[in-house]
Amino acid sequence: MDRITAARVFVSIAERGSMIAAAEVLDMSRAMVTRYLAEMEQWAGARLLHRSTRRLSLTDAGDITLVRCRAMLELAGAMAVAADDADAPQGLLRIACSQSLAQAQVASAVTGYLARYPRTAIDLQVNNRAVNLVEERIDLALRITNALEPNLIARQLGWCDSVVCAAPAYLAARGTPRQPGDLATHNCLTYSYFGKSLWQFTGADDEVLTVPVSGNLSANDDLVLLKAAGEGAGIALQPLYSAAPLIADGRLMALLPDCAPQRMGIYGIYTSRQHMPPALRAMLDFLVGWFDQTSLNTKTPLKI
Repeated sequence: MDRITAARVFVSIAERGSMIAAAEVLDMSRAMVTRYLAEMEQWAGARLLHRSTRRLSLTDAGDITLVRCRAMLELAGAMAVAADDADAPQGLLRIACSQSLAQAQVASAVTGYLARYPRTAIDLQVNNRAVNLVEERIDLALRITNALEPNLIARQLGWCDSVVCAAPAYLAARGTPRQPGDLATHNCLTYSYFGKSLWQFTGADDEVLTVPVSGNLSANDDLVLLKAAGEGAGIALQPLYSAAPLIADGRLMALLPDCAPQRMGIYGIYTSRQHMPPALRAMLDFLVGWFDQTSLNTKTPLKI
């Protein structure tokens, strides 16, 4: 029989002075309480209780056994707490993501995570380059892309919609593109990487259109391009979460309503699925819920 349960039964009998009372508080039958007591006396090798018609009392061996049983139950409780603690999210997580995603979403998301899991801590590394998780001791990298390297271990957390936009002053001076091909004649603000910039759209028939674009300003930070577009420098392709506030107040106008920029996946990238720390697993689950509930992947009414 279970010695921890037997110890709990014996302590209940000793504290209440009655097998019937112990059975009631433990929600056991009296027969089961009697069996556990018999096992305790067999393990102790001695009678543990004096039985009278009015009340039970401890023998000398019973006094010693009571002390040992209480110590056993205290240790069992401590071990249970330790086991629960081992599975509870705790400790430091180092997370890397882009500046725009950090400002628009991740700062609020990690605040909510820390409130839910107060024994955790976050070190948020903000940059616009792909990081080496091992060399830079990063637990989780957040990336918006449709072209993950096949060797990466990743979990999709949500979707990110984008919008092509420009300032009213630029459109007044250069005209408004009506279809993706018209972008070839416009000054498009592009991200810094090798080769031509390619913007992809999904047409009315789910046809994927790839349009090469170019312009006189490129940058490795989409917030720089967003600010430049707001000041009339050219046309930008921006995450909806960044551009929506400027579109809402009229500083930018959304373009090409019939051809939506291709959706991008939001991924959490980490080093191993084996022995994943509870804090990292909890963070991935939390971010899936967070991105599902935010406007990051929700079409916001835009001013065309």
